[in-house]
Amino acid sequence: MAGPGPGAAPPRLALALALLAVLLAIKYYRDAEAARQQELALKSLGNEGLFLFSSLDTNKDLYLSPEEFKPIAEKLTGVPAVSESEEEETPDPDGETLSIVAKFQPLLMETMTKSKDGFLGISHVALSGLRNWTAPAAPMSVLLARQFKAFLPPKDNLDLGDPWWIIPSELNIFTGYLSNNRFYPPPPKGKEVIIHKLLSMFHPRPFVRTRFAPQGAVACIQASSSFYYTIAFRIHAEFQLNEPPNFPFWFSPGQFTGYIVLSKDSSHIRDFRLFVPNNRSLNVDMEWLYGASESSNMEVDIGYLPQMELESTGPSVPTVIHDENGNVLDSRDPSGEPIQFVFEEITWQQEIPWQEAAHRLEVAMYPFKKISYLPFTEAFERAQAEKKLVHSILLWGALDDQSCPGSGRTLRETVLESSPILALLNESFISSWSLVKELEELQSNRENEFYSKLAKLHLEKYNFPVEMIICLPNGTVIHHINANYFLDITSMKPEDVESSIFSFSTNFEDPSTATYLQFLKEGLHRAKPYLQP
Repeated sequence: MAGPGPGAAPPRLALALALLAVLLAIKYYRDAEAARQQELALKSLGNEGLFLFSSLDTNKDLYLSPEEFKPIAEKLTGVPAVSESEEEETPDPDGETLSIVAKFQPLLMETMTKSKDGFLGISHVALSGLRNWTAPAAPMSVLLARQFKAFLPPKDNLDLGDPWWIIPSELNIFTGYLSNNRFYPPPPKGKEVIIHKLLSMFHPRPFVRTRFAPQGAVACIQASSSFYYTIAFRIHAEFQLNEPPNFPFWFSPGQFTGYIVLSKDSSHIRDFRLFVPNNRSLNVDMEWLYGASESSNMEVDIGYLPQMELESTGPSVPTVIHDENGNVLDSRDPSGEPIQFVFEEITWQQEIPWQEAAHRLEVAMYPFKKISYLPFTEAFERAQAEKKLVHSILLWGALDDQSCPGSGRTLRETVLESSPILALLNESFISSWSLVKELEELQSNRENEFYSKLAKLHLEKYNFPVEMIICLPNGTVIHHINANYFLDITSMKPEDVESSIFSFSTNFEDPSTATYLQFLKEGLHRAKPYLQP
């Protein structure tokens, strides 16, 4: 049989080209249809109506499924639907219950940067959800002890301090962030359920998974006995304070941390506490939209929350009491008072300090903390003793929690956690990060002129939002770069970068790592005359 002529394409190639043409045609049709549907929706609903619809349409198919419509149904009927994961729970009639109280002091509005000019240009409506949140949604709640089994370690042979993920983070620098255009949290699943229940005591709209990394919840064993664990945990979650027709307002505490003392079969809980740390001058990030689209302008601020805490009123207790023959006893004594239970004292066989457990969880969330970041003044004292430079990061929100500004998040998720940077910082620098607000306070404090001078030298070089600084042990700044500029030049092509100081190296594929290495090495080079023995 004669084959195809010299000018004819092989049958398989022709078939592949035809298939490609069909696929392109289908994609073109679907894109055109999606654009048409979007245009029709805009005409029907208007900008703000489409904005609300889109916030509910989580899969962006321009149809609302019953699951997507659930938040509106709950709002209209006032009856919360039971999630599938909660339906699967079968309460043990003989199980124990734990009483938990919520303690809450609202955010101090005067600590927000926008308060300095009287919130000029910010509508009262935008901040209405924040201003109206003055008390916990549920001051007290009674939960089943068994529901806290989510806090138990995944296996029995974990060492103290070895972290595991209760809720794994699903985001990283490559996946990007989740949408800001949302009002209602997705239904919690699996181990998210108990954390959602707990955070709902503060506010009815907690998002167990934050919009940006690192998400989730991490835990480790702090202490162990024959029958009990003390589990330390850290949770990253946030709240949506506004509802339609207002635009979204996100309230993101730096972190939730705490501990739980529970039996190894989760049948009994001895103690529980969850709280937002309040030891820093700023501990909450806030972001709110000013328009009916994902690309609308966003306002950002940071503030101080004095108290946000959950605490058990005592150990978990049985819902019913049995005698030695299995007969049900009255849970109250003859005078009508609840029976007081006496619990055995726990003898811990292994234990690590709370600070060590908290650090292990911090490193699990933020690998850049594998090296120490010392407090500002302590860093200079250590640098003087070890004759090293200070690598300092000055920023608006905390570098190691969720109140961190956007460019700070990018830094900690990329260059600061890369192996070459960690190695050089560990070898040649003393690292520190500081809040601008705290250095402003240190500068104005005249009790220690040297510390005041250190703060002044830093603040003179600071540009919003994040400044990376290299300085001598006496505070003299020998090199610095703004994070926004750094991120801009590392996103450019090498031939477009004018400054030879921040030229790219061919030793590393990642241009941001190579550029940050060059920044650190340039600092070391400039410091040579000052650090000679």
